[in-house]
Amino acid sequence: MIRHSYKTSESWKALPWKKFRRNLFRLQKRVYKAVHVGDKRKARFLQKLILKSTSARFLAIRLVSQLNAGKKTAGIDGKKSLSFEERFNLEELLRMKSGNWKHQGLREIPIPKKDGTTRMLKIPTIADRSWQCLAKYALEPAHEATFHSRSYGFRTGRSAHDAQKYIFLNLNSKVNGINKRVIELDIEKCFDRINHSAIMNELIAPKGLKLGILRCLKVGVNPEFPEQGTPQGGVVSPLLANIALNGIESIHRYHDNQKRRITDKTSARDIKEPSIRYADDMVIILRPKDNAIEILERISEFLRKRGMNVSQKKTKVTAATDGFDFLGWHFKVQKNGKFKSIPSVDNFKAFRKKVKHIVNNSNYGATTKAEKLAPVVRGWRNYHKFCKMDGSKFSLWHIEHRAYTVFNKEAKQNRHSCQELIKKAFPKVSYSESKHISVKGTKSPYNGDTAYWSERNSKLYDGETSKALKKQNHRCASCGLKFIDEERVNLHHIDGNHANWKKNNLEAIHESCHNYKHMSKSAS
Repeated sequence: MIRHSYKTSESWKALPWKKFRRNLFRLQKRVYKAVHVGDKRKARFLQKLILKSTSARFLAIRLVSQLNAGKKTAGIDGKKSLSFEERFNLEELLRMKSGNWKHQGLREIPIPKKDGTTRMLKIPTIADRSWQCLAKYALEPAHEATFHSRSYGFRTGRSAHDAQKYIFLNLNSKVNGINKRVIELDIEKCFDRINHSAIMNELIAPKGLKLGILRCLKVGVNPEFPEQGTPQGGVVSPLLANIALNGIESIHRYHDNQKRRITDKTSARDIKEPSIRYADDMVIILRPKDNAIEILERISEFLRKRGMNVSQKKTKVTAATDGFDFLGWHFKVQKNGKFKSIPSVDNFKAFRKKVKHIVNNSNYGATTKAEKLAPVVRGWRNYHKFCKMDGSKFSLWHIEHRAYTVFNKEAKQNRHSCQELIKKAFPKVSYSESKHISVKGTKSPYNGDTAYWSERNSKLYDGETSKALKKQNHRCASCGLKFIDEERVNLHHIDGNHANWKKNNLEAIHESCHNYKHMSKSAS
């Protein structure tokens, strides 16, 4: 047990973070294994150990208060950040009350939606977010052992690219995608209507943790629907939604033409579950003979039992040749039978709007604009790197040309200097259409197969990052752990000089480790 007489920044930085990560992951693997073999009693005992774990508590506080993108968002108490002393005090509070946690109120922030309506983002306090993170550490490995393989959203080891690849596998020319249709399923106010009993009945957790989750749900309810809803903005909310919706992917199945009896030895080709879910977004792929109305009725019944409804307004059946949008992509089977995936119109518009806002901003100069543009452009290009991106539109030629004109005018630099700024602002990404490596079946990072996960995750990168990963044997150069979870890999310049791309100056590390390195330097 760690106790500090001086609750300072030095004592916080000196904590054994590598050891903490190893300790927590060891317990999580045991929870997963226990549920996988059907021993829920043992799993609940191990979950109690996670809630009592010093490692888990410190990691939860560090993630919420220091690493998360929303770390500066205040809850109802107005606190946007915690001092180092407050972090240690919060750890002591979690140690004493993690098994009987009581949530404070939520701060509500209206977020405009595309259809002109608003959704309410409900932000817990930093302390409540830390408890929810601790709860997630205990709950996630248990439910990863039960989740459907075609559920990709907000899950460790899975991503939107897995969903994109599975759609390709079901609609390409080899499987006659030209003859198929797609149900674009929309669940009406999913997060606001999930029945609490549907979550609690499925929850694998000890009594104290269950009570804390129920309190978490109750504190964010709409008075008109006291038994429904999970607050959007909570750390654990996406996981709870996945728990409630788990199983919807199995409602529609189809067999091959031979119609053989399904046994353990039957090939995976003999039975397919052509449903792809990413959180509350879902598409269901239909063969010509499938009855869409009957399938939607079964889905509606599944949702009704959980307090939700299919949105009649937004749910539709679309021919694959007409194309459909999903997760920021537009999928279409062309007249020649070939499958095509490109960024959706809405996605490209939103991206272009961000770029224009930076380029046309008069508050800073060309060099600063280039620095601000780089992560936006890199992120967009990386997200779409498995799409068909030829043509001037998606190559961003017109946008780059506009930026060059603005940079040249503002900086009044020579042609070479402006070109260097453009290269910095618009980093290139290698595209490989439909070449994403899909996650295998029901595999999970918590199953202990570190060789599979580290090698798979390493193949998702190329260039200098790929070389660094191979050199490090797929281990993080900072914490020493294998790259086995969904956390992104960052390339770190050891000497801090981002112009120095020598091999000995580059190391591959977890995104959180990378953030922490830079935060530690700025804090000192």
